[in-house]
Amino acid sequence: MKRIGLLSDTHSYWDDRYALHFKDCDEIWHAGDVGDMSIIRRLLEVAPTVRAVAGNIDHGEVRRKCPEMMAFEVEGVRVLMTHIGGYPGKYSTGIKQLLRENGTRLMISGHSHILRVKYDHELELLHINPGAAGVHGWQQVRTLVRFTLDHGAPRDLEVIELSKNYTQR
Repeated sequence: MKRIGLLSDTHSYWDDRYALHFKDCDEIWHAGDVGDMSIIRRLLEVAPTVRAVAGNIDHGEVRRKCPEMMAFEVEGVRVLMTHIGGYPGKYSTGIKQLLRENGTRLMISGHSHILRVKYDHELELLHINPGAAGVHGWQQVRTLVRFTLDHGAPRDLEVIELSKNYTQR
């Protein structure tokens, strides 16, 4: 069993509440638009494993160290994570075929700044977009997601809402 913390679209913004909400996680996944590698380094202080993909605003060190797409398996769940992947019914070009070929059961994407959790009945997979954790963008509520991967399935999914105008001390 692994506890996963999931976020996206930090755009170089660190919020101490990321550490607070992810302190008991085994892994943290960042679905792109990291902004700066300092975000990844700080997440590594919270959890032993951090997986991150590059997004459309990422460049430099983030682009060199984070791939555009990752396929991996955790606790028997095949995962595909990319920043711009669409969602069930409106996948980005080529994604649906890739999901099918890889036997993906959990798809993670970011980019839209819109929290969305949707099951794809055709491909038999769960799609999660954690929304935006940073302050850049039009979203009114910043969001994080936590869940557990256990015996081949995601369980106990929690959405964490963060106010947009949080002031750090």
